[in-house]
Amino acid sequence: MPTYLSPGVYVEEAEAGSRPIEGVGTAVAAFVGFAASGPFNSPTLVTNWSQYTQTFGEFVEGAYLSHAVYGYFQNGGGACYIVRIGGNGSSNGSSDAAGHLASGADPSLGAYAVKALPAASGDGGDITVEVRDSAKGADDVFDLLVKRGGETVETFEAVSSKPGKQNVVTVVNAKSKLLQLENLLEDPVDKVARGEVALAGAGAALVPSSVGAEDIVGDPAHRSGIGGLEAIDEVTMVLAPDLMAAYQRGLIDLETLQSVQLAMISHCELMGDRVAILDPPPGLNAQQIKEWRVEKAGYDSKYAALYWPWIKVLDPLSGKNIFVPPSGHMAGIWGRNDDTRGVHKAPANEVIRGAVSLEVNITKAEHDLLNPEGINCIRAFPGRGIRVWGARLLSSDPAWRYVNIRRYFNYLEKSILNGTDWVVFEPNDPGLWAKIRRSIAAFLVNEWRKGALFGTAPGEAYYVKCDEENNPAEGIDAGQVVCDIGVAPVKPAEFVIFRLSQFSGGVSLVSE
Repeated sequence: MPTYLSPGVYVEEAEAGSRPIEGVGTAVAAFVGFAASGPFNSPTLVTNWSQYTQTFGEFVEGAYLSHAVYGYFQNGGGACYIVRIGGNGSSNGSSDAAGHLASGADPSLGAYAVKALPAASGDGGDITVEVRDSAKGADDVFDLLVKRGGETVETFEAVSSKPGKQNVVTVVNAKSKLLQLENLLEDPVDKVARGEVALAGAGAALVPSSVGAEDIVGDPAHRSGIGGLEAIDEVTMVLAPDLMAAYQRGLIDLETLQSVQLAMISHCELMGDRVAILDPPPGLNAQQIKEWRVEKAGYDSKYAALYWPWIKVLDPLSGKNIFVPPSGHMAGIWGRNDDTRGVHKAPANEVIRGAVSLEVNITKAEHDLLNPEGINCIRAFPGRGIRVWGARLLSSDPAWRYVNIRRYFNYLEKSILNGTDWVVFEPNDPGLWAKIRRSIAAFLVNEWRKGALFGTAPGEAYYVKCDEENNPAEGIDAGQVVCDIGVAPVKPAEFVIFRLSQFSGGVSLVSE
């Protein structure tokens, strides 16, 4: 309390009876996989597809990270973190392929430095640059051709070594997706020597030739792989789409795949505020996915969800449709569902944007076998598109059967945790208990009004208990304040049953 020593008017600020609790974000995905460029083993925040391509490059042949991130944003996902794996961390992801275009006056003198961009080595072909005479016939005008694997992929006609709009450096750096030029001479180049130049170091594959479980799982101490995500509190979803790319390329076997997915589940259980979205192995039918889920994998966790089958999407790299793991698109649907309906609503019965078809079209009888095992099926319905038709976790506990229940409790726990930091070191007395009750009750009544809690009145939806009964003297002496909170979350109407019967209508004319 302030000390008043002289007469006068004093204005003081007094705290309100309760402090508001704000809801935290619920849809921030973390992707682990192979990319064309960008930093290795450094979780990088990305908020849109353009930002992803600027940092990590375009689509990569033989990798699914780009497709997963594209599907994430396409289906309504917001912010996400990208962890690029496959390197030792010493490289920043740029290509080391380089060469020089020589001067015509002195062929031994390098006129321009040529450096390949990361996209140049995407197909693993050798990169060569050819300088040949232009149809215009002038010495300072020439055509520049970029070849990959012996085929011309870019052509720049009638470019010049002199300053101007047609300057070769200006034109190539503005239009080329494969090269970047730099003038090494202070004076303008009179003539560029004709001929071909091979870029040393080009053709390196963007997908590593060897990768193990430890590369994907990573180490929290070194901030690598999935382990590096322990330092990111905002993450609520964990995905590793390129785990399937490594499996398809023979870099890991099925047991290693399962060990990595178990590590993803362990990471989510350890953090307690995120859920792993798992992909199934490719090429499995309904019977095989059931056997893999029950007999081989046998996952049992309230922090993991599995979606099957793979979906077919357009691959801009080849111009054809290819099958990709569904996890990235599912994460986007989770984010879209949170924005439109709320985290309490099950992220199911939603159209998958960008999906052309499915790897397997299942029947209702097959779905009846898969749904009880926690396999969330993706189905194609005539006239209704391709939809997510399941919202279960890989848990045998009936209390944690649905995805929305787990995610909603994560939301509540983190919101209450962040909104009650002010309680620490406050005097532990009935006045503090009353403030805690008011703050949490005000937060939960808003959740009830939004339809997230079950009940026709707040008293049926939740309770908050923080008084002398659960805060005895020995607990106070130990420096503890205990608040018991109970909520009744809404659960999805998974089985909708209409009971129809016939009866004889009208009034009988027979007197009894």
